[in-house]
Amino acid sequence: MQILTKPLHEKLLANGRRQQPLKGTEGELDFMPVVKLFTPDGAATLLLTELDPDEPDIAFGLCDLGMGDPELGSVSLRELASVRGKLGLPVERDRHFTAAKTLSAYAEEARQLGAIRA
Repeated sequence: MQILTKPLHEKLLANGRRQQPLKGTEGELDFMPVVKLFTPDGAATLLLTELDPDEPDIAFGLCDLGMGDPELGSVSLRELASVRGKLGLPVERDRHFTAAKTLSAYAEEARQLGAIRA
């Protein structure tokens, strides 16, 4: 399975373009996650909201590697494509995921629970 479809890639990139002039200001946008990625044979979960328009390999979102410490940050899509879980399975996209809240709400909940629940 392709990690990102063209429509998802375009949505993430559009969010990145909207966010770019606001980065580091109080006006930063709090997007709803566009895509959920996970390791089917591991504990990693990622909720991504945007791609850096200057470096479209770099995504931003909530990352949980399954160690009880989810955090907001950036991740390389190229690196994600090379990640394998315990059984050698690649990262997959949850084709049925629909965001129910903003990224900051998922992040707050994940901090309280020690994991992403989406």
